[in-house]
Amino acid sequence: MNDNNLYTVAFYNLENLFDTINDPNILDDDFTEDGRLEWDDDRYENKIFKLGKAISHIGTNESNFPPVILGVAEVENKAVLNDLIATESLSEANYKYIHYNSPDERGIDTALLYQEKHFKIIHSKAIPLLVYSEDGVRDFTRDILHVYGELHGEPIHVFVNHWPSRRQGDGETAYKRIAAAKSLHTVMDQIKVQENDPKFIIMGDFNDDPSSPSVKDNLVTNDLYNPMEKLHIPSERGTLNFKSNWNIFDQIIISNNFFNISESKLRFIKADILDDKFLAEWKERYKGFPFRTYVGKKYLGGYSDHFPVFIQLKES
Repeated sequence: MNDNNLYTVAFYNLENLFDTINDPNILDDDFTEDGRLEWDDDRYENKIFKLGKAISHIGTNESNFPPVILGVAEVENKAVLNDLIATESLSEANYKYIHYNSPDERGIDTALLYQEKHFKIIHSKAIPLLVYSEDGVRDFTRDILHVYGELHGEPIHVFVNHWPSRRQGDGETAYKRIAAAKSLHTVMDQIKVQENDPKFIIMGDFNDDPSSPSVKDNLVTNDLYNPMEKLHIPSERGTLNFKSNWNIFDQIIISNNFFNISESKLRFIKADILDDKFLAEWKERYKGFPFRTYVGKKYLGGYSDHFPVFIQLKES
C-alpha cells in the first residue's frame, strides 16, 4: 500500500521540448516541419504523450501521487508546458507551473511544475547566470529559477538549474559550471542572512557528475547533501549514457536540515532514478540506455536522452 504522507520531488530534462512553430527570436529552425529534423505535429504530440506518461510514473511505486514538485529543463515556452500538463496522464494532478524566458540562444528554459494543493508559491524569480569567456564575451545560458514556497506548511527554497554544456569539451567549459555554482551560493548566502536555517532543494541538469569539481567542491558545502552521489555507477547506472559510460548530470541536492527530525516537518527518505524498462532502449547494442527522441537526425520517437531523478520526503 502506497503512502499518503510521502511526497516526491523530481527533476527531468525533457530533451528539446519544442513546439512546431518557428520563433524568429530563437534558434529553433530544426524543430519545424521544414527543418532539419522534420519536426511535425505527430512527432510533437507523441513526445508530449510520452513525457506525460513518464512523469506520471515518477515516485508512484511508493507514493499515492506523482511528483508534488517537478523541475524540468529544455522547454521552449509556456505553450509546451500547457500541452504537457493537459495530457491524460497528468490532467488529474492539476499541475501549475512557474516559467520565465531565459536568454539561451536556443530558447530552451527551465520551469517548475507543482501541485497547488501540496505546494503553495510565495514568490519566484529568474536569477541571471553571468558567465564570461576569457575574452570577456558573455555566454548567454539558462537562468537559475528560484521558487520559494511552502510544502505542506514547510518553507522551502527550490532552485532549478541547467548549467552550461560540455559541447566545447569538459575541461574547456568547466569554469562556466564552477561560476554557476558560485552564483548559486551567493544567492543562498543572502537567504541565510535573512532567514534562520532555511531549507534548500537544488535540482537540475548540472552537465557535471556529483564527483565533478563544480558540484563536489563548489556547490555541495558542509550544510548540503547530495544523495545522487551514491546512485552513480559509471559502468552500470546513471541518468544519461555517452559512449557506453554512464553520467548522472541530473541531480537533486538538499540541505542537511531535512534530516533534523525534531525540528523538520518533512524528512528525507530516499533518492532514486526512474530508469524503468519502458523509458529505456530495448535494442541489444543500446539496451538500457534512455529511449530518446532523436539520435542525430534519426527520429526514434522516444522520451528523452535523460532519465528523471527524484527524492522522497516523509511528513511527520
